[in-house]
Amino acid sequence: MNNLYDAMEEPRYCGIPTFMRAPHINDFNDIDIAFLGIPYDGAVEARSGARQGPRQIRDYSSMMRKIHHVTRINPYDLCRVGDVGDVQFKKIFDVKASHKNIQEFIEKLHSASVIPISAGGDHSITLPIIRAIGKDKPVGLIHVDAHTDCCDEEMNSKYSHGTPFRRAIEEGVLDPKRTIQIGIRGAANSEECWEFGPKHGIRIIYIEEFSALGVEKVIHEARKIVGDKRTYLSFDIDGIDPAFTPGTGTPEIGGILPMEAQRLIRGLRGLNIIGADLVEVSPPFDPSGNTALIAATIMYEILCIIADAKFN
Repeated sequence: MNNLYDAMEEPRYCGIPTFMRAPHINDFNDIDIAFLGIPYDGAVEARSGARQGPRQIRDYSSMMRKIHHVTRINPYDLCRVGDVGDVQFKKIFDVKASHKNIQEFIEKLHSASVIPISAGGDHSITLPIIRAIGKDKPVGLIHVDAHTDCCDEEMNSKYSHGTPFRRAIEEGVLDPKRTIQIGIRGAANSEECWEFGPKHGIRIIYIEEFSALGVEKVIHEARKIVGDKRTYLSFDIDGIDPAFTPGTGTPEIGGILPMEAQRLIRGLRGLNIIGADLVEVSPPFDPSGNTALIAATIMYEILCIIADAKFN
């Protein structure tokens, strides 16, 4: 009889919540893939609440199990997975200082060769993450979102959840020619958020093209653009239709269906993904918790393809 403790075999309502019921880890040398929370939404211009996202996603991620029903991937058999806790902030009301705290945390993981899968937090957190992993050589990007997040400024600030990818390109940590944005939609007050990307080589797939092409062709396009080089995956929960994920700060109707999102991620299997995030879950706007459940499921899908590509 095996008496080793396995949190996955415990009732889902027991124990201290961690991402996917993975062990809480303090020593980064003990893991290959790290879940972490980045409870920061100080760069949101309207509906805040994403700071509470990591805690609720952790709770709902207890619904996840080990083995994927389609791919039969068991990431926990392939590598060491752990929850390293949350980024700690020293000056929470200072955007640049908070971004520095995030960057320093990711740099420690990166230097230990640990792949981060982060739960936000608003989308501004992706900038310091990419700064950390792209400082030696710019990374490619697969970005699922309703918005390009390539604005120059929001509310007279260059550091908001609507500007991270423009800043990353300007700073030379993101390769725009190896960047694809999927699911873009919704009106804007200026066309500059849409114009910046194509001008610098970003491939934008608006939701109308997504629907016309179908998931498989979008997967083919994404794989062609990022190739086999180092790529980051950033998934904004508002990329999914708010009928399913109302708990987000900037909902846009007519989005991707949850099953399409799952198929999309599974289609990225085998790519050189060196980090990922799931952002903009705002629990106050979804009393049902369904947004957090979908977010946790997307994070599990991401975990599976990274573990399979890197450690199988």
